[in-house]
Amino acid sequence: MEVLKVNQIPYKRADVSKVKIALDKFLEINNNAKCVQDVLDARKVFNDAMEEFNTYASLAYVRYSQDTRDEFYLGEQDFYDQEGPTVSGYYSTYASAMVNSPFRAELEKLLPETLFPSYECAIKSHSKETEDLERLENSIVTEYSQLLAQVTMDWEGEEKPLSYVRGFMEDSSRDVRRKATIAVGQALEKISDKLDDIYDRLVKVRTKIAKMLGYENYIELGYYRMSRIDYNKEMVETFRENVLSDLVPVVTALKKEIQKNCGFDKIYFYDNEVIEGATAPVPFDNLEGIVEAARKMYKEMSPVTHEFMEKMVKTGAFDLDAREGKCGGGYATTFDSLKQCFVFANFNGSSGDVDVMTHEFGHALAFDFAFKHGDGEVGCAASMETAETHSMSMEFFAWPHMDKFFKNADLYRYKHLASALTFIPYGVIVDEFQHIMYQNPDLTPAQRNKVYLELEAKYRPYMTFEGLPYLEKGTRWQYQSHIYESPFYYIDYCLAQVIALEFLDLSQKDYEGALNRYFEHLKRGGRFAFNRLALLAGLDSPFKKGALKEVAKCATNTINQIKSRLNV
Repeated sequence: MEVLKVNQIPYKRADVSKVKIALDKFLEINNNAKCVQDVLDARKVFNDAMEEFNTYASLAYVRYSQDTRDEFYLGEQDFYDQEGPTVSGYYSTYASAMVNSPFRAELEKLLPETLFPSYECAIKSHSKETEDLERLENSIVTEYSQLLAQVTMDWEGEEKPLSYVRGFMEDSSRDVRRKATIAVGQALEKISDKLDDIYDRLVKVRTKIAKMLGYENYIELGYYRMSRIDYNKEMVETFRENVLSDLVPVVTALKKEIQKNCGFDKIYFYDNEVIEGATAPVPFDNLEGIVEAARKMYKEMSPVTHEFMEKMVKTGAFDLDAREGKCGGGYATTFDSLKQCFVFANFNGSSGDVDVMTHEFGHALAFDFAFKHGDGEVGCAASMETAETHSMSMEFFAWPHMDKFFKNADLYRYKHLASALTFIPYGVIVDEFQHIMYQNPDLTPAQRNKVYLELEAKYRPYMTFEGLPYLEKGTRWQYQSHIYESPFYYIDYCLAQVIALEFLDLSQKDYEGALNRYFEHLKRGGRFAFNRLALLAGLDSPFKKGALKEVAKCATNTINQIKSRLNV
């Protein structure tokens, strides 16, 4: 198969009629199937058409997110926003036929064990009657991403995008951090009415879709959309309770120690990423330097990572600089028909650039494993928390190579681990906030902000937004894009972080053994559900009683070891 540079991949609008023709062909073969192989042959016909559609949809999204002002790709994104629900309907019809196949028992023996539960989720999350509302939902999400991409603010006499200025919120200078945070808050305040209106419309349209499908509210539908097949809302509630009881006190103690050692009167929001001495680790080099350091790292790490990294560089599969008009955030995606991956980010000169490089590389590597070892329909993960174990764990497997990026690699390791541990309480804030929003879809903007501040006080009691324009009202959640774009996704990061911290502990005892165990984890991909994958990797599920206490203990011990080397 020819390997193309990403910017040279020819684009054409996906032909939705091809998917419908493939669906009809599948149904014809399936309905007349004489044996299980007939069904498998029919499945391939449909999946090949879906793969082509998804490839062009992914390519269009990449080019739209690279420049949201590009009228052509803005139009293409609008096309997929409108046609996506139609294709989801075709997939739901296909899934229903598979579920009701007289050969189901044989199919379940031959296909990944996650597939039929995923079919059930697809069936439960869509109907023909909701397609127009789903199109509306998609268009509102795109409206949000465009709005955030166009936010700029004056920074040192120049207009800079939100993603760029956010990097200075982690600067070594407290004055710079505060200045950047104020600038972000003031920029958001200028569009506050639009942000509130967009979110209000999203909550209400998702609630309406859920009720049309027979659900009390959007929460149950949201879980089906996320294809959660081996845990539920009650288990997530228990996880949040365990975070509150087992992790929040540990994080609070760590933050209070940092506050004392740094001489802060309080820990403000802009101090949250600060570590001992208030010195932020900064990468040696610029964007190109980070890529070259990553190439050296992955060459030394293993032949597997070396070969894949070189393929990514050869195909121009990285877009990493922050630009005006470019979507914020970062992601990794695939062009399935070409068996190629792509990484998108917004580097801003902070240590987060290295986090993003290793994180998104972990995603891309998992995609490549799925191309080689997996089933195309389930891909690298049956649901997103599994996918995030791939990326977050890779961040820690990069630790032995951090001297390629930082003058003081231990300073980075300390900050990275402290941030990983303290991220989990923030992640459950985002998750619980969304549950409350969809349980109470008629809350006003002021009521939503009040809920957010209450959750901050609950899970991050050591921190305050006091005196920060706009953000002190409880609006930090408005630039957490997942809240708008991917409801209930964020808890996946928390669950995955627990797995990643377990891999870190293993890697410090036996790096090569842990890395090989990680590769085996990638190979299993989407063929098994999240909790079973943890078991197969010899790890504890985050839902297991006591798992968070053990993770907190191991992470704290490692932090103390690093601090002793840093003499802080």
